[in-house]
Amino acid sequence: MVTIINYKQRQKEDGSTFYVLEVQGGIEMVMSQTTNQFYATSKKASISSTFDELTCQALIGTQMQGSIIKQECEPYEYTVKDTGEVIVLHHRFVYSPHEPGKENTANRQVSNSFTADMESFSRNGKHVLAEA
Repeated sequence: MVTIINYKQRQKEDGSTFYVLEVQGGIEMVMSQTTNQFYATSKKASISSTFDELTCQALIGTQMQGSIIKQECEPYEYTVKDTGEVIVLHHRFVYSPHEPGKENTANRQVSNSFTADMESFSRNGKHVLAEA
């Protein structure tokens, strides 16, 4: 599950504006590479929307199915807010409508429910029904 925690106004190249929803995943425990101690964190991502500002405000706190996943991308520079250090990243976090570790069972159940009815196929090798 993800939760809508905020929204932001963005501007397109043509100058028009739109809103993105900020979503946050559940709590995750991560081990620090420097101290080997665990700390709690959660992933965040933005989702483009067609909503107006009032709708975005009303959606804050809404939970949706899905998760935030790491996606490889072209390298880009990122400035760490706390230290001002500029680093190069090769990934971003994006919203996925699927929960991690869960198969999309709907498609599998449908495809497994088909069985061949041998009575409906021609046994005489012709496209004509055989007389019984």
